[in-house]
Amino acid sequence: MPLLLSAAAPARAATTILVLDPELRDTSGEGETPAQQRRLAMIGEQLRKGLAASGRYSPVDPAPQRARLAAGPAPGTCPSCAAEAAAALGAQLALVTVVHKVSNLILGIHIVMLDAASGEARGAWQADIRGNTDESWRHGIAWLLRHRLLAGPEAGH
Repeated sequence: MPLLLSAAAPARAATTILVLDPELRDTSGEGETPAQQRRLAMIGEQLRKGLAASGRYSPVDPAPQRARLAAGPAPGTCPSCAAEAAAALGAQLALVTVVHKVSNLILGIHIVMLDAASGEARGAWQADIRGNTDESWRHGIAWLLRHRLLAGPEAGH
């Protein structure tokens, strides 16, 4: 009886990623609200879970770097700060998310993926959403995950 050998490729290890807490850039003049702060936390968790569920990424806990990041410039304006925080946690990538609120109707979600070692951008994506609601924010992140961050077999790699 002949011996059958498997030529299956070895499974690729998940890429470690620091998903930084999303930031709000409010130029609407309406001011921040507790609901918006809750939504920022909600989409951060949605990104972490969505990336982990893909099997391509392994999010690291951002808690050990929160105080350091809060003491300096916001990662959305300091990509090197984000990359340094990711490297300090042993992550290969950093994901920076900024929600730009133009008005209560018009918002944009901007995401940049950075290489932790070099600080170089590996990808940048955005989605415009309409309506300052939980549903619109969740939908925007789900769309970015499905159609941008995880769109192809090599997205973000």
